[in-house]
Amino acid sequence: MCTLEKRGNLFILTFTGEDQHRFNPNVIGSLLSLLSQVKAEATRGSALITQAQGKFFSNGFDLDWAQAAGSEQGAAERLHHMVDLFKPVIAALLSLPMPTVAAITGHAAAVGFVLALSHDYLIMRKDRGVLYMSEVDIALTIPDYFNALFREKIGDASVRRDFLLRGLKMKGDEAEKRGVVEAAYGGEAEVKQASVHLAENLGKRKWHGEVYAEIRKGLYPQLSAILGLTHKAYTIARL
Repeated sequence: MCTLEKRGNLFILTFTGEDQHRFNPNVIGSLLSLLSQVKAEATRGSALITQAQGKFFSNGFDLDWAQAAGSEQGAAERLHHMVDLFKPVIAALLSLPMPTVAAITGHAAAVGFVLALSHDYLIMRKDRGVLYMSEVDIALTIPDYFNALFREKIGDASVRRDFLLRGLKMKGDEAEKRGVVEAAYGGEAEVKQASVHLAENLGKRKWHGEVYAEIRKGLYPQLSAILGLTHKAYTIARL
């Protein structure tokens, strides 16, 4: 599951335990609830860090839960249900009135990678963990909002192709070199320390949260449209 801790102006959301942090309806519901809490308690200077315990940041949807339906059709319906349930998670991250940082200390695969990529900044571990979209390897198509996220977050078309059509497993040093993550560090402690440092520095700017969220949504118009997010105009001048 996941927990939320508040340290000063920082919200730290952590996937707990030593498992693969796969998403099923219960976990998705818990995550949405915590993101709603973050939004409700946000103040100027707030920032969010998302991290995980153990080897995995997240290994994607809970396919065991889907297959427990007992039939191919039932499994497909459960998988589609999870895809639909996860859409508001991405919408919530795009709408948060604060900077967001993903501290990727382990493997981030499929929707786990999607979750990380939905943050403003990604900090990754060099010595362990990869970014990986497994859909082409396990014969699953990619939801429309996943595709929009990759189009608007990763500018290099060859990188998008390699992730989505080759199932490339990209390590931290290459991800930093190719502009997928902000920076990569040698170990878990360094990733978490760098994430806190970045989030604190961003929070010190004390940006107007709603304005920050609207600028973010405007930066990713295709994704925002697919997620059903409306765009508001704000004029708040500092004279």
